[in-house]
Amino acid sequence: MRTATTQDFGPKMPVIDPRVGKYLSFHVGPEEFAIGVLGVREIMGMQDVTAVPHTPAYVKGIINLRGKVVPVVDLRLKFGMPATEYTARTCIVVVDLPGDGGSVLMGVIVDSVSEVMNITAGEIEDAPDFGEEVSIPYLIGIAKSKGKVKLLLNIEKVLTTTELTDISKLLN
Repeated sequence: MRTATTQDFGPKMPVIDPRVGKYLSFHVGPEEFAIGVLGVREIMGMQDVTAVPHTPAYVKGIINLRGKVVPVVDLRLKFGMPATEYTARTCIVVVDLPGDGGSVLMGVIVDSVSEVMNITAGEIEDAPDFGEEVSIPYLIGIAKSKGKVKLLLNIEKVLTTTELTDISKLLN
């Protein structure tokens, strides 16, 4: 008697890349980044941010978003780029991140927002390996779209769990 193999049950289903989908693209310095739109709560123009003492330089402070206190992180500073003056194009992108006690809203300051775009599997390449000394866990891939390269971010990993916990403690 013959044993069934996976080939006996029809064609193999294609593997779907979880990175495929809609992204919000934005500029930070000379680079263009993109994050999945499902994690984006809203985009707002730059506004006054209340500084919080004893926080890292990249944590600009907090804003009041319809009664909720939301920490704000400057992605330029988080990524080790030089600080710059905010302009009329500077935005705060409010993202929803999973936290220990449920979701956590976080604002990230970007130089400008570009567009919402659909990125297909054919446009995505894996992030390059920079060696053991360089760890970039938040870079999930690189998209080549419309003749430009966009760095795909897992916004949940831009801040480490420890950093998120520390920021959340400041707000409580």
